[in-house]
Amino acid sequence: IDRHAYRRKIGFVSQDSVFFTGTLRDNLCLDGECDEAHIQDSLEIAQIREFVSSLPDGLDTEIGEAGIKLSGGQRQRLSIARALIRRPSILILDEATSALDSESESAFQKAIEAVSHKYTMIIVAHRLSTVRKADQIYVLEEGHLVQSGDYVSLNKSEGVFSKLIQSQMVGEQPFKNEIEI
Repeated sequence: IDRHAYRRKIGFVSQDSVFFTGTLRDNLCLDGECDEAHIQDSLEIAQIREFVSSLPDGLDTEIGEAGIKLSGGQRQRLSIARALIRRPSILILDEATSALDSESESAFQKAIEAVSHKYTMIIVAHRLSTVRKADQIYVLEEGHLVQSGDYVSLNKSEGVFSKLIQSQMVGEQPFKNEIEI
């Protein structure tokens, strides 16, 4: 297998967005030229198209060193758009919505749901609302798989997941150790 071709099939968005000095377009189209319509579609899915359109120079706006002129949420949504622009088969979102407010996260989830048939998606999240519609959820505790299933079945079972749901409903944190969903 050609490693380069294989890697191009994977879109990855981490919790920490990485940008370099240049324009939005430069940071979105790392591999060279991109189709304008596809850029706009990717920005729409990532819930950032309206913001980019409002900028005086649109996609040709300079974002400063490391994207300093952008907020954390804007950088995160642009990272998501950048991953989508690559047209991946597999999309990995590692705490990709952590910098988004609840309203933006909800809109992003709806947009992702609408295009989820195009991707195999792997979502790492601590916010349970992020994984609510997942086909399969794996609950890790201290690096070990402790539960798996869909949201409804895991919520009904007595275990880590249902306790996490309860704690997030009342804003508590019942566990000392970090738990990944």
